[in-house]
Amino acid sequence: MQAMIFAAGLGTRLAPLTDNKPKALVNFLGKTMIENAAAKLVAEGCNRLIINVHHFADKMCEFIKTHDFNAEVLISDESDFLLDTGGGILKAQELLKNEENTILYNVDIASNIDINALYDFHKKNSCIATLAVKDRQSTRKLIFNGDNQLCGWKNYTSGEEKISRSFDSKLAKEYAFSGVSVISREIFSKITEQGKFSITNLFLRLAATEKICGFLHSGFWADLGTKEKLEKAEKEFLALK
Repeated sequence: MQAMIFAAGLGTRLAPLTDNKPKALVNFLGKTMIENAAAKLVAEGCNRLIINVHHFADKMCEFIKTHDFNAEVLISDESDFLLDTGGGILKAQELLKNEENTILYNVDIASNIDINALYDFHKKNSCIATLAVKDRQSTRKLIFNGDNQLCGWKNYTSGEEKISRSFDSKLAKEYAFSGVSVISREIFSKITEQGKFSITNLFLRLAATEKICGFLHSGFWADLGTKEKLEKAEKEFLALK
């Protein structure tokens, strides 16, 4: 299996921890976020990792080159321009195209999600994309119909909605995205966006005509995107042991 780790973000919400390094090199549980993410993916069978870099790209590249991740590691260099998650996979297309499916993993999360179960679900259901979701509190939710297909998105803070396809509100479920997904190689033939764009917006556009499913998981999950959330996640994770 191969995976792409999104590690190019500026990490501004983690300041001052990211004043002199990228967020992927911020420590969580005694190791950097990139080490934790890679170890999680490799432990579940990934033998090829693509990591995108932008903020302090030189430090990221040096760290990657001087550490053994027990897998083949390739760098997708976005140092000239930060492309967001959608633009990130498009930039890395040539590195990803040899595999039928690719796991996408945000570097600033911590989870005990079963990656193999997600991957198998994706293949079994012949989805163009499968999004790991969780029934948790969030101001932003993805909407799925009774057939577990993505139909829309809602921001409960702003009231903004993006509806991709009609659905029966009585059967619909709303879940929060977990920052982990699987995409099929076929998705690249459907991308018309260019430059910087969000993969969530891409998923919502494609959901009108393509099969994009949700994979509901339970267990531990945490956002490491701010200093406060990172510290809270460390306490919660250690409490599980």
